[in-house]
Amino acid sequence: MTEALLNEIARDAFMTFLKAGMPLMLVGLVVGFAISLVQALTQIQEQTLVYVPKVVSVLLSLIFLLPFMGDALGGYMRRLAEKIITGG
Repeated sequence: MTEALLNEIARDAFMTFLKAGMPLMLVGLVVGFAISLVQALTQIQEQTLVYVPKVVSVLLSLIFLLPFMGDALGGYMRRLAEKIITGG
């Protein structure tokens, strides 16, 4: 296994990780930002107001995005298995 092949596999793994995980992280970021903005404007500092909507929105987006994430991970596995079978 050459260094170039290892770099290609690592780059592909990192890009697959970003494709699969980034949408959920962005949903959590946007919801957290919106809730913190509402908290700052209304002076309400209740901690459950931050976590409950964020968890619910991330779970709902996970249900919605699960086929896309599975396809991205399955595609990575197919590419990796093909490299293993062909020997590089």
